[in-house]
Amino acid sequence: MEPLTIGLIIGVVAALFIGFFAGRAFRKKFAEGHIKSAEDEAKRILDEAQKTAETKKKEALIEAKEEILKNKNDMEKEIKERRNEVARLEKHAQQKEESLDRKIESYEHKEEVLAEKTQKLNEREDELRSIIEDELKKLEEISGFTSDQAKEYILNKVESEVRHDAAMKIAEIEQEYKEEADNKARNIISLAIQRCASEFVCEATVSAVDLPNDEMKGRIIGREGRNIRAIETLTGVDLIIDDTPEAITVSSFDPVRREIARLSLEKLISDGRIHPARIEEMVEKSRREVEQIIKQSGEQATFETGIHGLNPELVKILGRLRYRTSYGQNVLVHSIEVSHIAGMMAAEIGADVNLAKRAGLLHDIGKAVDHEVEGSHVQIGVDLAKKYHESQDVIHAIEAHHGDVEATTLVAMLVQAADAVSAARPGARRENLESYIKRLQKLEEIATGFDGVDKCFAIQAGREIRIMVKPEKISDDDMTFLARYCKADRRRA
Repeated sequence: MEPLTIGLIIGVVAALFIGFFAGRAFRKKFAEGHIKSAEDEAKRILDEAQKTAETKKKEALIEAKEEILKNKNDMEKEIKERRNEVARLEKHAQQKEESLDRKIESYEHKEEVLAEKTQKLNEREDELRSIIEDELKKLEEISGFTSDQAKEYILNKVESEVRHDAAMKIAEIEQEYKEEADNKARNIISLAIQRCASEFVCEATVSAVDLPNDEMKGRIIGREGRNIRAIETLTGVDLIIDDTPEAITVSSFDPVRREIARLSLEKLISDGRIHPARIEEMVEKSRREVEQIIKQSGEQATFETGIHGLNPELVKILGRLRYRTSYGQNVLVHSIEVSHIAGMMAAEIGADVNLAKRAGLLHDIGKAVDHEVEGSHVQIGVDLAKKYHESQDVIHAIEAHHGDVEATTLVAMLVQAADAVSAARPGARRENLESYIKRLQKLEEIATGFDGVDKCFAIQAGREIRIMVKPEKISDDDMTFLARYCKADRRRA
């Protein structure tokens, strides 16, 4: 290697070392200057911040003092206003007190005056009492009666006159209202009956089954009586097979069972195959048919009367009335008829037509199950109506339609009247002679139970009572009151 090259390398290396150390010194000096500048800037910022804080502090103190001063002024103003209000109220109270004092003085003065007047009135009253006593003594001496005797004489005379006037007035009013009521009732009932136009005679339930020949009796009895036992066991009826030609009698207290047995026998006779298995099949088939007929009959009754919203179970019970009769009258037909008549009368007098028809249709609902449940058909009907949530008006009409309780609603009275019209029209029911005579005798006993009645005669099928009285006990005026009492008791009977 040449000396020149070596020298050049040494020079470069030396220059690098010198540059490195020179740059390091320069950077150090630059950093120290920058740090000093930053410290000066920070000191300046700190001084400015302290000055700003002092300024803000002074401003806040000034604002606080102003706010305190303002609040103080407001408080002093409010206290002043309160003091003025208190002073005003004290002045008003003082004026009230003075006014009350004056009124008290006035009342005390009036009380003194009133006491003086009361004393004078008491003295005057004593004087009047003394005068009246003197006058009474003079009157007693003149008339010869004591005051009690005179009072009794006057009361007896007034009572006699008032009783006579009352009897005359009652007779006049009764006659007037009777004429008016008879005309209106006759018009309403005649219109209802004309519009109803029901048949006079209803079909009665039959319990006889016709046979094609007498040999069929033996087949119905069966070997050792097995067929007849099967029929009676399945239907719950009694079959009476006697010497009656070509007929068998079905006996049962339940009209539905009797109808099922009748239909079953007719089907067996028509089919010709009579044995226990066939009997069971026919009885079940007849039972379904009767249940369907009952349901359709109940629905048809509600359709004919225009009644909606009845419980389905109540409709079925209503349909059972198809097989129930009362004195020979079909109860379902009777119920429909009562519903129509009650509705027509309600329309004539402006009452609730739908409610009257509903109550009329359900009034005898208890008769459908009265052979299964203990109690009268009225109570059973009330229980059924309550069970199936009928209205209180309908329940009361059912309860009162035979007079078990007093009818308190217009609907109940209409149902009573419609029931009587439907049951009492010619040909509607059969009544045996014995019960008819007992009813008339009961009416006569009620009338003869009154003091002063000599004889009594029930006429016009018990709708009128003729009374013969003892004239020494019953006067003409007393006859008016006696007639009213007899009328009231006859209605209760």
